[in-house]
Amino acid sequence: MAREKSETLHGRILNEFSRKIIDGTWPPGFLLPKETELAEQYGVSRMTMNKVMIRLASEGYVIRRKRIGTVVAQPRAESAVLAINNIAEEVAALGRRYKWSLQSCESRAGNAQDRRLLSLNEDEAQDKALFLQGLHYSNDEPFCLETRVINTTLVPDAMSVDFNKEVPGSWLLKTIPWTKARHHVRALNVSGRDATLLELPVGAACLEMLRRTQIDAHWVTCARLLYPGEAHQLIAEFDGKFGV
Repeated sequence: MAREKSETLHGRILNEFSRKIIDGTWPPGFLLPKETELAEQYGVSRMTMNKVMIRLASEGYVIRRKRIGTVVAQPRAESAVLAINNIAEEVAALGRRYKWSLQSCESRAGNAQDRRLLSLNEDEAQDKALFLQGLHYSNDEPFCLETRVINTTLVPDAMSVDFNKEVPGSWLLKTIPWTKARHHVRALNVSGRDATLLELPVGAACLEMLRRTQIDAHWVTCARLLYPGEAHQLIAEFDGKFGV
């Protein structure tokens, strides 16, 4: 009976907290009271309140930080796995300000590290290609680190574009068609310069999307998009005709 009552309290508190987050009573960035204070306020054990917090964190409602506490998470951006998305539109859909900052742009031949990072084939980017790296921002916070190579043999106009002003992916979508695209998505723990640019601690969870577009058998661009894991999720919708 006591266990049933505890489960009922757990569910009631979980529903109340999630409702407050959804309706904006607790906005993104709001620092929740300490678990001990909440447990006392709601007349439950700290263990019960801890279960509530763990569930809220697992569902993306809150972020738990050592020495800081529990804060309400920013709404997660959603990307369709099978779509070529405009990152500026992803940020705008969250009601946030978008900014692009070019970090590097150089015309050169690719090397082994480029092939490994961008999944280039052995014979690709052997001649000069355009390598770019930049940050997409959401409300002045790093939203996505983009590393990209453009096939300038196929897209020579890219050499004359000012990518300080033009976002590479958006420019390519407007400029050149593609007939084939491939996405490779995985989770990883960020390190090195990637962690520095994204303003994340070493080892933080990130979502990596490797994107490749082609025109027939010829590659157009290969890009690596690295998102902080707690700020992004992927969705996919399938038609029932494809079966289970």
